[in-house]
Amino acid sequence: MADGLYGRRTDDTYAQAGFGASVRRGERPAIVVVDLTNGFTDPDRPSGADLSEVVAATAELIEHGHAARVPVVFTAIAYTPAEADGDAITWLHKAPGMRAMREGSPAVAIDERLPRRAEDVLVVKKGASAFFGTGLAPVLTALRRDTVLVCGATTSGCVRATVVDAVQHGFPVLVPRECVGDRAPGPHEAALFDIHAKYGDVIGLAQAAAYLAEGVPIDV
Repeated sequence: MADGLYGRRTDDTYAQAGFGASVRRGERPAIVVVDLTNGFTDPDRPSGADLSEVVAATAELIEHGHAARVPVVFTAIAYTPAEADGDAITWLHKAPGMRAMREGSPAVAIDERLPRRAEDVLVVKKGASAFFGTGLAPVLTALRRDTVLVCGATTSGCVRATVVDAVQHGFPVLVPRECVGDRAPGPHEAALFDIHAKYGDVIGLAQAAAYLAEGVPIDV
């Protein structure tokens, strides 16, 4: 085996660094569904991919959340015409396909396959993280949530950014593996590895559903 950092086994390197411990699980979870809008779940759109399995798994998790009276927060990227056509959003220079995510367009609508309810919160964002420049953190604090389950797309982009910011806002994070997806398997798996090592616990859908069943109702 070669000498040096990159010649060692990845697991050994991360273990030596002290990564990979389990996060604490609170008693008042919330579900955050990141950007499962038509612009991301429709493969015919510029920024879309076929995320049918992710949508189905997330719909199942949301149903479990609703049954347990756990709050659900949806996020959507949406730009005004001035933002979509102008130079104010730096990210759009790197990812010009995102300019299609215009306020009021079908691209920014939540995928209709998801069981969204009137009481579910919608957070509109302009960047990758659902926390940056939004009211998500105050919403979760007002609802007295102590743990966040993050679902959505894309794993290597908006999901990972949201997970990192959730931790930085003091929320332990769980990521149900079946409920997140990406445009390609490599970035997806790399992001899940990174999340599980450093920021949250990547768990199965069945584990997430069982955990939600133990949650404290929203109005308690």
